[in-house]
Amino acid sequence: MEELFNIKGKVIVITGAGGVLCGTMARALAKAGAKIAVLSLTEAHAKKAADEIKSKGGRAIAVQCDVLDKNSLERAHEKTIAELGEIDILINGTGGNRKEATTSEDLSFLGMFLTTQVVAKDMAQKGRGIILNISSMNAFRPLTDIPVYSAAKAAVSNFTQWLAVYVCQNYSKDIRVNAIAPGFFLTGQNRFLLTDGKTGKLTDRGKIIIEHTPMGRFGQPEDLIGTVMWLLSDAAKFVTGVVVPVDGGFSAFSGV
Repeated sequence: MEELFNIKGKVIVITGAGGVLCGTMARALAKAGAKIAVLSLTEAHAKKAADEIKSKGGRAIAVQCDVLDKNSLERAHEKTIAELGEIDILINGTGGNRKEATTSEDLSFLGMFLTTQVVAKDMAQKGRGIILNISSMNAFRPLTDIPVYSAAKAAVSNFTQWLAVYVCQNYSKDIRVNAIAPGFFLTGQNRFLLTDGKTGKLTDRGKIIIEHTPMGRFGQPEDLIGTVMWLLSDAAKFVTGVVVPVDGGFSAFSGV
């Protein structure tokens, strides 16, 4: 049974790995024996995450990368291969909700398309690989105040399904593309919407979310790991083109 979930020795590129959720994934996957390329827009964030992994005996490299710049992605791609070897898995984790994009201007975070173009070429050539995208509950149900984020995450889910079919039909049946859709996790990116900055108590929005989450709590970053491990391993070798909610039941509850 353990062999089904074995990812030891796999080279995994994780964009946005300097953040809370993808950083947690990076540490867990490294602990399971994978070699991690920690990609982040901020070099300090990438180095901090990679150093933490290495301090616990894991294998990781820090790579500063702008996922909206193809040249930057190409450099990150080359560095990863040179230091860790051929890439087996790509996790598109870059992006998130920001205060500046709340009912305001566009947040350009769909660099996942460029990242996929760069990394998926290798997968197409060798005929195998795994891509995991990070969608959101917003893709299932658009939420008030964050139209840009909701629309962008809906695009992530749609792209996941499209790409899963495309690579199987045109390149290899052994390239899988899936996504996870986290529910509500308290992070630095959304804390301003869900809790009062002065008191730490739930905002009205935060209370509504908890009331509509059957499990009655926000998610913890570690709650994502089991689903991620499943989708990245042979345990899910006949699973492609799906978006898996990890949401405490939020998407299943109509409110009555």
